[in-house]
Amino acid sequence: MKQIINTPNAPMPIGPYNQAVSFNGMLYVSGQIAIDPATGQLVLDNIEAETHRVLQNLQAILTAAGSSLEKVLKATVFVKDMELFGRINAVYGEYFKPEFAPARETVEVSALPKYVNVEISVIASI
Repeated sequence: MKQIINTPNAPMPIGPYNQAVSFNGMLYVSGQIAIDPATGQLVLDNIEAETHRVLQNLQAILTAAGSSLEKVLKATVFVKDMELFGRINAVYGEYFKPEFAPARETVEVSALPKYVNVEISVIASI
């Protein structure tokens, strides 16, 4: 049965979607950007702070659904400028250790919601 997941510990959806949907032991997490759920403000101090906030949002949703970073099977990283990839990847590596890192693709796009620099979505098991 399809189950909707939303937690106040991550930014609430601003459109006709949910933070995540679980189905058959799988969790599909919507793309997250660097909105601080406590303030509703974007965290754009630098790409490292922005990436930390994105991953913290993802982690909060995973936890709310009974999953974790260790159970992420696939990640999709959207970046506004591929020149930022090394710095984004360094932060990403703090959350996803080699022994449980998921499959991943990174795609450069011309723009992202609210004109942020990075957005990440994941698929995980529960």
